[in-house]
Amino acid sequence: MTAMLTAEYLLDDLDPDERARAERVESILPAVRDAAQDADARGEFPTGHVKLLADAGLLGLVVPQEFGGLGGGLRDLAATTYALGTVCGSTALAYFFHCSASSRGLLPLAALDAGLYGEDEADEVRTFAERVLYLMGRDTSCLANFASEAPKASNANVLISTTATPTDGGWLLNGEKSFGCLSGTADYYLVTARRSDVDGLDAISLFLVARDSEGIRPRQQWNGLGMRASDNHGLVMEDTFVPAADALAVPGGFARATTLSRGSWVGNQVAIAAIYAGVAQGAWDFAFDRTMNARFADTGKPIASSPMHQALIGEAQQRLGDMHLWLRRQVELEASDPPILPKPDVVKSWKLAKGAICENAFAVAIASMKMCGTSGALMDNTIGRAVRDTAMGLVQAFPAERGRLDLAQMLVDDESWLGLTTQDAMDRKERA
Repeated sequence: MTAMLTAEYLLDDLDPDERARAERVESILPAVRDAAQDADARGEFPTGHVKLLADAGLLGLVVPQEFGGLGGGLRDLAATTYALGTVCGSTALAYFFHCSASSRGLLPLAALDAGLYGEDEADEVRTFAERVLYLMGRDTSCLANFASEAPKASNANVLISTTATPTDGGWLLNGEKSFGCLSGTADYYLVTARRSDVDGLDAISLFLVARDSEGIRPRQQWNGLGMRASDNHGLVMEDTFVPAADALAVPGGFARATTLSRGSWVGNQVAIAAIYAGVAQGAWDFAFDRTMNARFADTGKPIASSPMHQALIGEAQQRLGDMHLWLRRQVELEASDPPILPKPDVVKSWKLAKGAICENAFAVAIASMKMCGTSGALMDNTIGRAVRDTAMGLVQAFPAERGRLDLAQMLVDDESWLGLTTQDAMDRKERA
């Protein structure tokens, strides 16, 4: 009988190709687990992990085979971040930030195929998109995706204030990114910035910045509550030069590409939620095994047999079930071919799913801590890391309260989603 893979806790219907990719992930889990405690204590992404991932072929997991990747999709990414999360949330989060860079190649190519760019724009779009994908697939480079910034608008989770100013042969970038893993570790940073010479949403552009470029440095040491070993130090850019060939700066080019995402603005955010689910599953497995193997001195029965522990077991199983159901449903909505629901309804589902997944994950981590008691509630063991890591899921991207509010406003105001439709993008192209 074929052994069950960690990924199959989440997706029990892996096809042969997906299972082969999941087996690559399974092969590195012991090494990731062994490094997790020390990495968390030091607050640093393990130096050998990039090579570990590259040697397993996983840096190109979601890159099409024609660009040297493994040809996986969103199901593979969610299954992988989930599996990595069971042994190290920090590694899973850093890996997600690498893989999320693929959307900056895949979505522009999809928009090209959909006819959303003019003939005078196509070469720039294709050159940039293929460069991103070849770096990840054929060249096994490590990329990091930087969009988030500290300033927020009252009506947006992300406000892009980093500027890109035209200069001879390229662009000068100035600004700060407050959130983004693999700072100082990745070979290249994918930076979202606003063209200084263009107004509105059309100004948002993409830039591929080499780690050793002049005028670029980590923002500040990440000393977060959780995911401490993800090198999540942010980024500061001061007159950082980016060659024109490493930019997708077509006015409105980024916005048009995002219309082809299946879910949230740039897609694949559900794979972050899968990390918190994986962390919770790993913590629960640890707690349940610990209390099953520990015995009462007088009766010899497992500690897990006590009424209190059995009440916790029942609650945790319900929470785990709810968490997995929400996660599987959202992955299905965003990965199904053909689509099950139109994009506006997928986005509405995500507004609830993200909070439901992360709140249940945190509740499971707390139940795991209660199961193990004082002797198991250590800062740096599986329980301590899980409580801290899943706590980050309560605020990362947006808290559950914000998601529920957004959904209510969409339903009441008939705002189907916060972004452009494909028709909007095509109208924009015609006006240009």
